Amino acid sequence: MPNSWVWATLGDIGTWQAGGTPSRSNKTYYGGSIPWLKTGDLNDGLITDIPESITEEAVANSSAKINPVGSVLIAMYGATIGKLGILTFPATTNQACCACIEYYAVIQSYLFYFLLSQRTTFISKGGGGAQPNISKEIIVNTTIPLPPLAEQQRIVTEIQRCFALINQIEQRKVDLQTTIKQLKNRTLDLAIHGKLVSQDPNDEPASKLLKRINPKAKITSDNEHYPYGWQYTILGEIFTHNTGKALNSSNKEGMMKSYLTTSNVHWDKFDFTVLKQMPYKENELDKCTVTKGDLLVCEGGDIGRSAIWNYDYDICIQNHIHKLRAKIDLCVAFYYYVLLYLKENNLIGGKGIGLLGLSSNALHKINVPLPPLAEQYRIVQKIEELFSILDNIQESLKV
Repeated sequence: MPNSWVWATLGDIGTWQAGGTPSRSNKTYYGGSIPWLKTGDLNDGLITDIPESITEEAVANSSAKINPVGSVLIAMYGATIGKLGILTFPATTNQACCACIEYYAVIQSYLFYFLLSQRTTFISKGGGGAQPNISKEIIVNTTIPLPPLAEQQRIVTEIQRCFALINQIEQRKVDLQTTIKQLKNRTLDLAIHGKLVSQDPNDEPASKLLKRINPKAKITSDNEHYPYGWQYTILGEIFTHNTGKALNSSNKEGMMKSYLTTSNVHWDKFDFTVLKQMPYKENELDKCTVTKGDLLVCEGGDIGRSAIWNYDYDICIQNHIHKLRAKIDLCVAFYYYVLLYLKENNLIGGKGIGLLGLSSNALHKINVPLPPLAEQYRIVQKIEELFSILDNIQESLKV
């Protein structure tokens, strides 16, 4: 430690006092003009609002004390141990809070930052148990390195400069996260409108693809929103779809099978942490069994949330999941991204389709583009290439 510094205790450099809680059974003690702070009101910064208040009678008849403007507060009990605040107006506190109300040879903000640096130490001194706590005695006996006042001020200025820089960096990270989300949405927008990859005149037009699905399908070629060679159709025209089986605890017939619920289906992935089972009869298996390549869509919960089943084994589904199976060769991943785009733009589960749930009828009627098959694959390849770049940037922000 520099020669001009000294060691002191917090009791040496300040006057400390704990608060109190007036009797809750006496209603005349509460709702007065004196703010009464609980440790949950501490915010590691300036205290500008305290929801609860007490009366002068409560102060006179309890251990609650009025702390002046500028008092540094520290929590002593429970999960908030070490949480801080600085009063911007006079206020009382409960007994779980200790206040430094006078300072000797120390700048208020230097004390504040020192206490902030000691939070883990205070927590460790609180011990275990159902209600860990530190005492006023532990606080006042804590040692503090004390520079001259001018140096304290320089240290505080440097800390505040560093904190401001950290806040700027954090805000830029938040802004970049927002930009990444916007770029992903823009990528999907370009993709489903035929503007992400170039068209190839050698591709088989989507009209022939649609005719193979349904010879009576209406062929359109004048939609200004899509490139030449694309078709505009509905999801139910190109996919068969159905939901699974409802759980019925009284029905014990059938083979026990693992099944997916909406909690297992996440965007582009599955969570198998909790995988339930129920009996399926032989005549229910075809409808309720998912095979590799099926697109699963949540009917409820996070409406429209989707993932492709890319596993080599089959699994069953319950009644709040739609199973979509392409009627002919399609790039199913393209339609996963179509659903993601619709969801991100509140066209599923928002003000558009399926406000209270995505019914089979609503799912069937969702308007979707149908590009040439080869272009579907090129679009997905480009989406995943761009998303990978953006995901890598996003991951680097966590470091």
